[in-house]
Amino acid sequence: PPLSGRVYGRRWLVLLLFSLLGFAQGLVWNTWGPIQNSARLAFGFSGWGIAHMMFWQLFHYFANFLGQYLSSSTGSLRVTVLLTSSLMVLGAGLRCVPVSDLEIRKKLIHGGQLLNGLAGPTVMNAAPFLSTTWFSPDERATATAIASLLNLLGCAASFLVGPLVVPPPNGTAHLGAPSNTQHIKDRIEAVLYAEFGMVSLIFSAALAYFPSRPPFPPSVAAASQRLSYRRSFCRLLSNFRFLMIALAYAIPLGVFSGWSGVLDLILTPIHVSQVDAGWIGFWSIVGGCVVGIAMARFADFIRGMLKFILLLLLSGATLASTWFTLTCLTTVTHLPLTTATLYTSCILLGIFLNSSVPIFFELFVETVYPVPEGISCGVVTFLSNVFMGVLLFFLTFYHTEFSWFNWCLPGSCLLSLLLILCFRESYDRLYLDVVVSV
Repeated sequence: PPLSGRVYGRRWLVLLLFSLLGFAQGLVWNTWGPIQNSARLAFGFSGWGIAHMMFWQLFHYFANFLGQYLSSSTGSLRVTVLLTSSLMVLGAGLRCVPVSDLEIRKKLIHGGQLLNGLAGPTVMNAAPFLSTTWFSPDERATATAIASLLNLLGCAASFLVGPLVVPPPNGTAHLGAPSNTQHIKDRIEAVLYAEFGMVSLIFSAALAYFPSRPPFPPSVAAASQRLSYRRSFCRLLSNFRFLMIALAYAIPLGVFSGWSGVLDLILTPIHVSQVDAGWIGFWSIVGGCVVGIAMARFADFIRGMLKFILLLLLSGATLASTWFTLTCLTTVTHLPLTTATLYTSCILLGIFLNSSVPIFFELFVETVYPVPEGISCGVVTFLSNVFMGVLLFFLTFYHTEFSWFNWCLPGSCLLSLLLILCFRESYDRLYLDVVVSV
């Protein structure tokens, strides 16, 4: 196609629809994390059962390779987005099936979580592909940040919605009373029905309007030929520099995902309520989204600074995670264990790690170009969920004491920081846009 470098106003509508899809996926997937205690009382879930619903996320990413193949073979996100949103509708609906038998109901909920999780790879990994397809080089990082971080913002909304709508059992009198249990169950079901309606509305909008691609590509990189599916994997596995930054992303983000998903369980032994744990998760993700978009906009203005930005963010994450871990060991370190210190350390940790996601994605694409964006980002996100799955697997056996879990955070952040320090950055896609265009 002609290389006109033209951008279209509708690109923001496409970005909005895709971002809303990611927001809904994150909201539905993290429904149970902030209300774990209430879910145990209403549906009879165990602590292992809640962690098991997060463990499904590891298996979801095996389906990621199918989404990558569809995107790379068709060169269009429309088919993948419609398939993704339909799975989300089916999964959200499955959780709402009114069955009196609690064992059957729990299986339906697990099935719904599994189907919703199948959408996770698309809403996370396709953001760089969408930004390259629709946006000019000086807007790509910003578009990637918005599209990828809205998924995390959906997780943040679940920390807000769940505890506000569903009452915690530890704050209610007559805990074992049947009327109290039924009231909590009704409130949880109200959340499930509302999420089903929202997902259905987004699916209808995507079905009515989600274009395959713009009439003309906005840059040289958007119009250039990409490697095939098989050659892409060969290129990734043989690229030592890519493997370095893939581990730098996967290890800390995987550990943090598993840790934040069971944050309520970690904070309960130190007498932090379900509502407080929800607010900590909410503000950490919201702060990460705001800082991530700001950092991406800075990267668009001053190009070639991705490694420097990651060094700053990972240094902050290492310090914040060390602070939190030492604070929890108050009998050893004698650091003040207050709500303010817990809030500050957790929120700073979430801000630094969550805001690094779009910066990592852009660096992946620049490093291994012309490997398709969805494939490179999909591989590293799969690795991240492998580390999360391994961590949650050990959690199912060692769930009575969480100090080892907390120490995994600063260790993973420090390892990632060292890998980024040794990494030699390159900007192959940016070079193509600048030099070839001139």
